[in-house]
Amino acid sequence: MIRGYESISIIGMGKNVGKTTTLNHILREARGRISLGLTSIGRDGEKTDRVTGTEKPKIYIEKGSIIATAKQCLLNSDITREILKTTGFNTPMGEIIICRAISDGYVDLGGTSINSYMTLICNELKSFGSKLVIVDGAFSRKTFASPSITNATILSTGAAMSKSMVKVIDATCHTVNLLSLESEKDMEVLKSAKEILCKGKIGIIDIDNSIRMLDVITSIGAAKEIAQLLDKNTTHVVIKGVVTDKLLEEIMTSTNHYKGVTFLVEDGTKLFLTRETLYKFKNRGGIIKTINSIHIVCVTSNPKSPYGYEFDRNKFLYELRNKLNIPVFDVVGGE
Repeated sequence: MIRGYESISIIGMGKNVGKTTTLNHILREARGRISLGLTSIGRDGEKTDRVTGTEKPKIYIEKGSIIATAKQCLLNSDITREILKTTGFNTPMGEIIICRAISDGYVDLGGTSINSYMTLICNELKSFGSKLVIVDGAFSRKTFASPSITNATILSTGAAMSKSMVKVIDATCHTVNLLSLESEKDMEVLKSAKEILCKGKIGIIDIDNSIRMLDVITSIGAAKEIAQLLDKNTTHVVIKGVVTDKLLEEIMTSTNHYKGVTFLVEDGTKLFLTRETLYKFKNRGGIIKTINSIHIVCVTSNPKSPYGYEFDRNKFLYELRNKLNIPVFDVVGGE
């Protein structure tokens, strides 16, 4: 399913939902078949989880794999390696170093938390011969599913999120809906939207394709300014940055001119909305689309929690598959 992509991110709905297990499955399946590049946002591969104290699966790579990891993490790894490049990108665990494994072994992955750095690191891994670059996401860092970083995404979910299976399934479905929100198809609108993103944080597109820019530093707290500029000629509002419940709620209470207007965000990772607010906004006539689409390849489910409880594996898998229109795999049961 993922061989057609140059890069893919694995992101989690929370901690201990099976991201590393998913990664290790891919590593086993790819062994001897495709050259992999690996990096991480945050730290993964350590023996125990630093928050829960529970044992974590190790990351085992084959000879020839290329990794980008922090210096301290590299020293903790047991592979024999060839240093290819020092990046100059620093983390609390040291500088990010790119190396090639010249033996099989376990690795400790630790990477940058800056999106622009991650994009450059992925490009470096490709330049050294990686046919598929995998970014192992950190706890709730969904921004690394952005299409500006990777071509596609795998979302991991699991019982560790909540003792309530219903809550886990609802939250997972909502996240999938946000990340895979419909993208704008009109090329003229997209051209204007990209011009706005280059100029500032928020812009208005009118029916005659003219642009009005808002003089704001950030999208957060800009509801009043947006509402004041909306009128019968407005077709699109382009927002660079995050869109929150508060922003939409304040717009809805300030004006009715948002109805029928399309709010464009860079991609689904910029939407920090509850299901209730999203439904209310759409139900009242608001429209939200993305400039860049995110392709979610599949969802992986982990019915076991490190906190001493687990879901019925078959029921959890069935309910997720029933409510999502993308493939769902059980990373523990192997189905």
